[in-house]
Amino acid sequence: MSTAELDAGLTADDVSAVQAFARRYQHKRAACIEALMAVQRRHRWISDQKLREVAALLDMTPDELDGVATFYNLLFRRPVGRHVIMVCDSVSCWLMGHDALLAALQQRLGVQRGQTTADDRFTLLPIVCLGHCDHAPAMLIDDDLHGDVEPEKLDAVLAAYR
Repeated sequence: MSTAELDAGLTADDVSAVQAFARRYQHKRAACIEALMAVQRRHRWISDQKLREVAALLDMTPDELDGVATFYNLLFRRPVGRHVIMVCDSVSCWLMGHDALLAALQQRLGVQRGQTTADDRFTLLPIVCLGHCDHAPAMLIDDDLHGDVEPEKLDAVLAAYR
């Protein structure tokens, strides 16, 4: 991702999307999560410049909107890879093989938690709980929930995102 892409503001399509979400609610700020998710879907993450512009469109201060963006762990305030892998970090997953799954992911991807692969394909992040405890250990890749993930199954799972 170039510096220009990192620093660029909202596109006309972004502005239209944010305004469309804002029109759904009596108070524009009620659309803040949907607006940020829309921006993120287009750009993979939410830069400071984009956050400031979204805040202005929703009659919020940048600090108020940043508080929302940094509270929700599905909103990314730093660049991420094309696919984000979130490994469930709950008690159920710990009991059912979390450590082996995480170690296998780190070995196959060559990154630690919080890092992005050199080819910008995957970012590996922890998440508090995916709510998929009956199929622990679990992980989320983009919008796809994977349960009962054993290290031996990882190559097949990751192949779908290559």
